[in-house]
Amino acid sequence: MKVKTIDDVDVAGKRVLVRADLNVPLKGGQVADDTRVVATLPTIRELIGRDARVILCSHLGRPKGKVKAELSLRPVAAVLSEKLGRDVAFVETCVGPEAEEAAKKLSDGDVLLLENTRFWPGEEANDAAFARGLAALADVFVDDAFGTAHRKHASNYGVAELVKPAVAGYLLAKEVQYFDRLMERPPRPLIFVLGGAKLSTKLAVVTNMLEKVDHFLIGGGMAYTFLKAQGHNVGSSPVEDDFLADAKKVLDRAGGKLELPGDHVIAKALDDPASARAVDCASIPEGYVGADIGSETIQRFTAATVGAGAIFWNGPMGVFEVPAFADGTEAVARAIAESGAVTVAGGGETVQAARQFGVAERLSHISTGGGASLKYLEGKPLAAIDVLDRK
Repeated sequence: MKVKTIDDVDVAGKRVLVRADLNVPLKGGQVADDTRVVATLPTIRELIGRDARVILCSHLGRPKGKVKAELSLRPVAAVLSEKLGRDVAFVETCVGPEAEEAAKKLSDGDVLLLENTRFWPGEEANDAAFARGLAALADVFVDDAFGTAHRKHASNYGVAELVKPAVAGYLLAKEVQYFDRLMERPPRPLIFVLGGAKLSTKLAVVTNMLEKVDHFLIGGGMAYTFLKAQGHNVGSSPVEDDFLADAKKVLDRAGGKLELPGDHVIAKALDDPASARAVDCASIPEGYVGADIGSETIQRFTAATVGAGAIFWNGPMGVFEVPAFADGTEAVARAIAESGAVTVAGGGETVQAARQFGVAERLSHISTGGGASLKYLEGKPLAAIDVLDRK
């Protein structure tokens, strides 16, 4: 690790502000999926065990600088209390006298959760006054929120400029270690499995990693822009025409290392699975939309994972939520899990698919930050990591 972590600082008796990623889905006022809460528990437990006075902050949803009761972090405090086996206090603010008083009352090993940072417009604006308000609560700052590492907000960037030491938590450190390994010293061959709706969101990743990756397996909606750039008919499938020239340049540079679907499962509409049928060529007839990769492509993609040294997976191969269009994503997900490679998955749909097909626990690492991981693989600096103390 190039940045310091909580292992490098003394936290006993100190107020430690932890920027966690507690952006969890809520349903009926309850936490519907506690994955992100569980992911940051090792950092919190370590700090508690070393007699820190832990103050947690996070965003939840997109309230756009306004208080929205349905996006309060209060339900998360209850889940944290249960997971940690101790009461986690909650305060309905982030900054100001009430928050400062709550922080002062903490004893060694206590945990306090602040309200949703995005209830304040100063959070996303990286407002200096809001950052100072957060900084006033703490003696040490810990960033454990990889999911927002590409954002320059007050709670991850502004406060890190003001509170020293400013270090990484275990989750953030783990994320950085895995992605540094993929970029700098991956076991070979290195395979990127990319899918999802749009080429535009992953074009920079492909371009930056083109010389470093041994094979790209491209499925999902983004494949149709590549196929059209090759001259194939893609029917009514989604194509980003503004990126056809970019797709052609990538194909010219990639040579044979970029593999595209050679057959498809198609339908008259994605909400009409009864019309699904297979087509055994790369082109798609008019009036049909591509919904999944076909059997030949499944065989080719899964075979490519055998003997891989490392695999990065971001994006489904088709509309996996619909059973008629799920075979490609399921087969590729299982092949990745069974490959014996170092496997890293990122992105909300990818994680959803990994869980749906029962392979999540068999992957080496599931990233908590789809957007941040893509930025990292694009070679872009992540502001909230760059501001942390270096070893």
